[in-house]
Amino acid sequence: MLFTKMHGLGNNYVFFNLLETTLDEERLGDLARRVSDMHYGIGSDGMILICPSEVADFRMRIFNRDGSEGKNCGNGLRCTAKYLFDYGYADSRQFTIETLGGVVSVEVLPEKSQIKPVVRMVKVDMGVPNLLKEALPMKGDPFSKTINEPCQIGDQLFHLTCLSMGNPHAILFVDDVNEFPLEKWGPEIEHSDLFPERVNVGVVRVVNDAEIDYRVWERGSGLTMACGTGACAAVVAATLNHLLPQDRPVIVHLPGGDLTVHWDSKGHVWKTGPAAYICSGELEWEMCHSL
Repeated sequence: MLFTKMHGLGNNYVFFNLLETTLDEERLGDLARRVSDMHYGIGSDGMILICPSEVADFRMRIFNRDGSEGKNCGNGLRCTAKYLFDYGYADSRQFTIETLGGVVSVEVLPEKSQIKPVVRMVKVDMGVPNLLKEALPMKGDPFSKTINEPCQIGDQLFHLTCLSMGNPHAILFVDDVNEFPLEKWGPEIEHSDLFPERVNVGVVRVVNDAEIDYRVWERGSGLTMACGTGACAAVVAATLNHLLPQDRPVIVHLPGGDLTVHWDSKGHVWKTGPAAYICSGELEWEMCHSL
């Protein structure tokens, strides 16, 4: 099995190209756990499959480090778009990718080169955020919104703003994202009975009208260097809480680097950021068949 390992701001995944081959559907979760293991596998935040689609140009399936399948992945989308363009599967700079969270539009931004265009940045239309509790899902009135809502988690009261960007996110605002004990409260909030299907947890500090700091605990993967859907959710949440002005590009500072996020006047969230290769290779056939 040939693989490619890529990252977006340090959020790294092992990619398998299934446009010309297949994998055993029943073993995908086990394979994701195996390849993600840093000691006995390749080591990653998860696994991404690039597949054919019946409703879009291509399809992306994302599996977390624990083997669970995710609905969307902003950093994974940028990497997938770069891969498809670089290897000639996409014959245009703009195309669509199907995810469990819906179909998204992407645009690669190649730079001029003497040999061939080099794609370092990718722009993604992440769609319209869904603010209803039923979209996450979250306990409570399914048609209500969670904006700065007090929520009891263990012995701590947090004020959460929750929304879905294809993935569910719970956002809280703090004085310092690095000092907040996300390692402790990330899994507590992720597994809270408020969220029947678990949730991604992000902490945000608004720096000024055009910058925020952001750290994330991703459901199924834990602490990661970056989360694209989470960065979008952070900007939306800060805007809803009147901490950022509307319809203005915002630089989101993550541990792995910066993303630019713009929640426009039509309600769509646009995300622009880098994608890069780490390595490629051949996975031992025994690993695929001894799960």
